Amino acid sequence: MQQLSLFMATPLDSHYKATTCVLRYLKSSPAQCLFFPTSSTLKLTGFADSDWACCLDTRKSIIDFCIFLGNSLISSKTKKQNIVSRSSSETEYRALGTLVCEIQWLEYLFNDLHIPFTIPTSVYCDNRSAIYLAHNPVFHERTKHIEIDCHLVREKIKKDLIHLLPISSSKKLADVFTKPLHSTSFHNFISKLGLMDIHGPT
Repeated sequence: MQQLSLFMATPLDSHYKATTCVLRYLKSSPAQCLFFPTSSTLKLTGFADSDWACCLDTRKSIIDFCIFLGNSLISSKTKKQNIVSRSSSETEYRALGTLVCEIQWLEYLFNDLHIPFTIPTSVYCDNRSAIYLAHNPVFHERTKHIEIDCHLVREKIKKDLIHLLPISSSKKLADVFTKPLHSTSFHNFISKLGLMDIHGPT
């Protein structure tokens, strides 16, 4: 939808075909909604992702994250960056920085509700260089422009707010917010996001 909205003034046949695909999907699943089981644990898990230079017109990247409380999706965000990133590590770090800020806000919220969180939030990222920089911040000419985001993420790791872990791209749930996926992967991911058909059999 984000991509299609860019061409509302001057749509082409390709945009019309993409729109019909979106409408077919919506028509086939009118009753899908998020399910929040009462048995969810009080454990936060986050997934951060980016699609580097995915916009062919501006070469701007899309960053996104999703956060789970137990098995329930409680927060997600997808946003196109305001500037062009010069490396995939930069976009991953911007996604991680945005995710860490959201986790910090959730920690403040839970503290206000008198819900203590003693276990660090598990944060999954598939960019090895971003994970390496978070644990061993060696800045050089190619990474100095992302130094602020690196320091933010590293500070939260040191304070045990998050625990940064690697994950394969095929298992990263945040991909569903940024990339066009094969039908099998798409349906597999949205089921893991907690989407259920309320008109379906129980």
